[in-house]
Amino acid sequence: MAFFGKVRNTINLLKNIDLDQLSKINKQIDLQEAMQTLGQLDENQLKGLMKMLKTKRRKGQHDLPPIDGDFYNLDLKLTEEQRELQLKVRNFMEDEVRLLVNDHWNRAKFPFEIIEKFKKLNIAGVPYEGYGCPNLPFLMEGIIAQEIARVDVSISTFFGVHSGLAMGSIYLCGSDEQKEEWLPKMQRLETIGAFGLTEPNVGSGAAGGLETTCKWDGENWAINGQKKWIGNATFADVIVIWARDEDSNQVKGFLVRKDNPGFKAEKMEDKMALRIVQNALITLTDCKVPESDRLQKAESFRDTAKVLKMTRAGVAWQAVGCARGAYESALKYTKKREQFGRPIASYQLIQNHLVEMIANLTSMQTLCFRLSELQDQGLLKDEHASLAKVYTSMRMRDVVSRAREVMGGNGILLEYDVARFVADAEAIYSYEGTKEINSLIVGRAITGYSAFVN
Repeated sequence: MAFFGKVRNTINLLKNIDLDQLSKINKQIDLQEAMQTLGQLDENQLKGLMKMLKTKRRKGQHDLPPIDGDFYNLDLKLTEEQRELQLKVRNFMEDEVRLLVNDHWNRAKFPFEIIEKFKKLNIAGVPYEGYGCPNLPFLMEGIIAQEIARVDVSISTFFGVHSGLAMGSIYLCGSDEQKEEWLPKMQRLETIGAFGLTEPNVGSGAAGGLETTCKWDGENWAINGQKKWIGNATFADVIVIWARDEDSNQVKGFLVRKDNPGFKAEKMEDKMALRIVQNALITLTDCKVPESDRLQKAESFRDTAKVLKMTRAGVAWQAVGCARGAYESALKYTKKREQFGRPIASYQLIQNHLVEMIANLTSMQTLCFRLSELQDQGLLKDEHASLAKVYTSMRMRDVVSRAREVMGGNGILLEYDVARFVADAEAIYSYEGTKEINSLIVGRAITGYSAFVN
């Protein structure tokens, strides 16, 4: 009878035990050892232990709000299909990319294995019409840029250079034949693109005159010069090169193939930011390009500027993603990290930093959301995109700095991700137009006076 009594007691016990929770606990501690230890405690010790556990629960150890950087629920403004795509990209970045990036960032290597997986997302050339492109609103290009940068800014830069700058140059400045040749295979990520504008001696002053030149020799265009900081260029199949025509002094665009004679790309080493991005120093020595590979609708720097205007909004969204990734990483850390017997998230000074971060992030998100709406409505002006780049890059810097601060010494370790966001933020702050240049663009628009140096 005693045996059957034990069986009944065991059955009743099992009914009250959450086996899934028990399995989770068993993965974290040696359950057998824990049971043995508990069995050695007297009644008062067990009551004290339960009181301590319940007290910790009241202090916020459990049932905490989810970690979500979208404080104003802007995702509710998306359609069901748009939200589904956003989550599809987010899940891809979490499941396929997050575990890779710190190691590759540390070694300054690109994870080429993700390109095949990227193809399945079908997101290259998001806002373009035709040629196999999704033809979605510019808003979704921004949302996608944010989601990718939220996990890693380098991968977002790889995608932005390919889908935005390279494909965008062909889409805006290419002939119908050039679009048909390049855009479908670039959309499928079978062909990777790069964009070559910046030079060793010409950065912000690109509009004032490029040192890279081109000249028609009767049969081909001969291009001479160098380009610097060119993302994707070490492995890209086609690089959009902008050069000044020696005869007309106007800027022209060219589709330079990686096997063109006179083309050389050398990987840039020892960067402290965007280490996964394979930036190159490109040297063009009498690089021969046929007329069929000259972008037929690129006749001056104004055409180059159209591409930059279209993609600058995407860089502002990148800043949002970088800030969001840093904020969410820091918030997660502060909820787990304990000092003086409590999670540091429960302290006033830490909460002040977190509130400053979410305020910055929310203002960045709402600004970029409206920016993309203007772009979709055909109302986007240069000064709109420039203001977004100025503001988001400044606020991003503040967010990542605070994220680093609340994490203390652990904030400089790659394993916690924030150190990578801090470093990569410096690249976003500078590229696609510095704060100073974009400020002058906005200043000219609101005052009516140009403060650019003639």
